[in-house]
Amino acid sequence: MTRFAGGRQAIKPLFTQAPSTTARFVLLALLSVALLAIDHHQGLLEPARQTLSAAVHPVRLIAGLPDQLATLTDQSLTSRRELISENQRLRDRQRIYEARLQRLDALEVENIRLRSLLDSSYELERPVLIAELVAVDLDPFSHLIQIDKGLRDGIHVGQPVIDSDGVIGQVERVSPLTATVRLISDPSHGIPVQVNRNGLRSVAFGTGRINTLTIGSLPNNANIRAGDLLVTSGLGGRFPAGYPVGEVRSVTTNPGREFSRVEVEPLGALGRVQEVLLIERGDAAAAMAVTGESGPETDDE
Repeated sequence: MTRFAGGRQAIKPLFTQAPSTTARFVLLALLSVALLAIDHHQGLLEPARQTLSAAVHPVRLIAGLPDQLATLTDQSLTSRRELISENQRLRDRQRIYEARLQRLDALEVENIRLRSLLDSSYELERPVLIAELVAVDLDPFSHLIQIDKGLRDGIHVGQPVIDSDGVIGQVERVSPLTATVRLISDPSHGIPVQVNRNGLRSVAFGTGRINTLTIGSLPNNANIRAGDLLVTSGLGGRFPAGYPVGEVRSVTTNPGREFSRVEVEPLGALGRVQEVLLIERGDAAAAMAVTGESGPETDDE
């Protein structure tokens, strides 16, 4: 027994060396296997496992944030690119549909106009021919239009021309493929008319303005008033009777003058016409054409 200073004896240790590393490893392995077997059958470590899982869950979330942020950013950018691309496709499609819609609107308007012309031609007692405009000359001193029908289509000088609303004018010159029409608004043109309400006759002359005709040969006491409908009287044999010409806009009387001044608004679309109807002439007009009378009609009462 070993003695220490002071006279006390020290206890001699039983083991002079600690267990080896291998022994410790084997012991811990056996202990782990035993704990796993016990836990597998009885679940003794489940509370501890759940506690540890709850404790490390925030750590897992924080560790996974960069990857989640990267995924969300990529999805956001992809969705944005897809939305921009889809938006562009929709805009392009909208433009195409708008262009098609404009074309459909134009076709609808044209269809309505052509139907109106065909309805007018159906109501006519004389054969008619539909023609389209190819040129317009609305000089203040000469209101002329050119149409795409001529001698080969049977067009002749003096042939009446109307649209779906009223009288437009008459053929002035004819070539093999085209014809020139003088409008009723031309200053040199006159057309025999009558008041549809009472049969009062006169002649309406062009004024050089596309929206105005005038009558200057009616006395101040003539039975005519604003709103009266004027139709062709049939006198002269060139324009068949009963076709609308215009509506009386105003009647101006002057005590110092013998005749009143009547302004008439044409019913035909003189400045907007695109298609016209040419009426076949009657026997009287044919006789005039044979004798060489082909100037604008200015029959007076």
